[in-house]
Amino acid sequence: MNEATYSTRACSSATPLAGSRALVNGALAGQSVPRTPVGALAVHYCAAVAGHTIRQYTLQARLLAESVLRYYERFKPDVVWISADTWVSAQAMGVTVDAMGDDQPFSGLGPPRIQSAHDIDLLPAADPGSQGRYPLMLDALTRVVQQLGRDVFVVGCFDQYPFSLAAALVGINEIMIKVIEDPPFVAAIMERCVEYGAAYARAMSDAGADMLSGGDSPAGLIGPRLYRETALPFERRLIAQIKAATRKPVSLHICGRALPILADMASSGADVLEVDHHVDLAQACCLVGPEITLWGNLDPVSVLARASAGAVRDHARHALATVKASAHPRFVLSSGCTLAMETPPENLDAFLRCEQ
Repeated sequence: MNEATYSTRACSSATPLAGSRALVNGALAGQSVPRTPVGALAVHYCAAVAGHTIRQYTLQARLLAESVLRYYERFKPDVVWISADTWVSAQAMGVTVDAMGDDQPFSGLGPPRIQSAHDIDLLPAADPGSQGRYPLMLDALTRVVQQLGRDVFVVGCFDQYPFSLAAALVGINEIMIKVIEDPPFVAAIMERCVEYGAAYARAMSDAGADMLSGGDSPAGLIGPRLYRETALPFERRLIAQIKAATRKPVSLHICGRALPILADMASSGADVLEVDHHVDLAQACCLVGPEITLWGNLDPVSVLARASAGAVRDHARHALATVKASAHPRFVLSSGCTLAMETPPENLDAFLRCEQ
C-alpha cells in the first residue's frame, strides 16, 4: 500500500508510535511497530457490555455509540467498529427490515425489493443524509470519533459490497440463479449498489472513520470463476471510487473458506483483507502480497467464545508466530468474524493482551 493513500492518518516511520490509532496506522503502513495491534470485530457484543438489547443498539444512535464506548472502556482494544448488521444499505434502498426479537439481529422481511429491471429504475439516488438508518449510523460514528478518534482506530463499516447487497435486494436463492441465467440483470443491480456503497463510505469518511470496511460473503459462495467474472469487477470499481474520494484504507471481508479466491481478493485494490478462521493464515501470507494488510483470524465461536482463556492466548500467539514466520509485514490480530454475544470477558482480555 502506498502510504500517501492515507497520508492524513498514517504516522511517518520517524515518528514514535503513541496510542492505538498510531499503532494500527503503523501496521497498515508496513512499519516496524512495538507490538501487533489487536482488535476483535465487536458489534452486538458491545450492546451486551453496555446492557442494551440488540434492538436498542440497532435503532438508537446514542445507545449504539454508548455501547461502543463502554466496550472500549472495559477492554481497551486498539480498534473499535461502527456497524449494526448487514442490512443497513439494503434498508436504505427500500428493503423492509426487522428482527424476530429484541436480541436478534435485523434481517430482510417480505418480498424481494427488486424483482424486475423496472424495479432497478425506481431506486432513488443514494442519499446517506436521509435514507434508512444511514443518518443513525453516521450520528453514532460521529459520537464515537469525538470521544475516541484521537487515540483509537475507528473502522466504519459501509455495509455490503455490490454482490452481497444485490443478494439482499433480490434474495440469496434468486441471485444465485440470476448469476447464471441473467448476468446483465445482476450487473444492472450491482451498478446501483456501487453508487450506494460509495456514497455511504464517503459519508463515513467525512464523519471521521479511519478505515472503511465492507463485506461480500455471498460472493464467496459462487466459486472462483464466477467470483472473478461477476463480483470482483464491481468490488474493484467500488474500492477505487472510495479510495479516490476519501484517501482512506479500504477493507474487504469475505467469510468462510475464501482461500481459493484469496489471490483474486488481493487484486481488488483493497488495502486490507479480513480473513475468517477457515483460511489458513500461513497460506494467506504466501498468497497475499506484502503491500496488503491481513486482518484476522481467530475462530469467534470455538476459540474466543468456548475455549479457556489460556487456550485463547495460545491461539492468538500461534497466529502472531505464523505471520512472523511468514515475514508478512502488515498484520492486525482480530477475530475471523463477529464476536459471539456469549464470549466470556476473560477470553477477550486474554486475546487483547496476548503479547503481555
